[in-house]
Amino acid sequence: MHPDGESSGGIIAQTLRDEILSGRRVGGERLVEESIAKAFGVSRVPVREALAQLQAEGFVTIVRYRGATVSTTLHKENKELLEVRHGLEVLAAQLAAKNRGGSVAEELAAVVEHARSQSRTPEATTSFHDLVAVAAGNDQLREMLAGVNRRVAWGLGDDPGASIHDHAALAAAILNGSPVQAGFLMDEHLRRDEDDTPRQA
Repeated sequence: MHPDGESSGGIIAQTLRDEILSGRRVGGERLVEESIAKAFGVSRVPVREALAQLQAEGFVTIVRYRGATVSTTLHKENKELLEVRHGLEVLAAQLAAKNRGGSVAEELAAVVEHARSQSRTPEATTSFHDLVAVAAGNDQLREMLAGVNRRVAWGLGDDPGASIHDHAALAAAILNGSPVQAGFLMDEHLRRDEDDTPRQA
């Protein structure tokens, strides 16, 4: 059991998300607030918070007066979102290269240096795509990417060892002002990322 409080909603959301992804909860299954609250030893408040979060991520459908159910279109929607993300990320890399890194050129150079010295930091790995979005210099593109990434981040593959080298090659192409190469490298990087994405059968 978890104490009732602000963190409970996040714990419940993570648990339900894992159960949906693993197939333990199937599309169309009802998610009863009272039962979930009892299982976690909390009030209904954090359960409602968790369900609202899962609805925003596309895992859950909430219908007024009928309650929450596991989404029946989750994996179709995620596939479509990954396709949108792919196109936006490639465009961001191309624009970033045209700007030669723009206002974050120094940070991108640091990514290359980290790879050369084989020093890997979580910050350098997790923030790289954000850096590229900033380097693109297009606020609308950056906002669209942020929105899409919030919805698909839960399901992306994670191989930091491979990513650090991909990121370094991409950063170098951006700093060299090579849009075609940057777009190609981002495309290849995302394909590997998406191939590692866990999918429910």
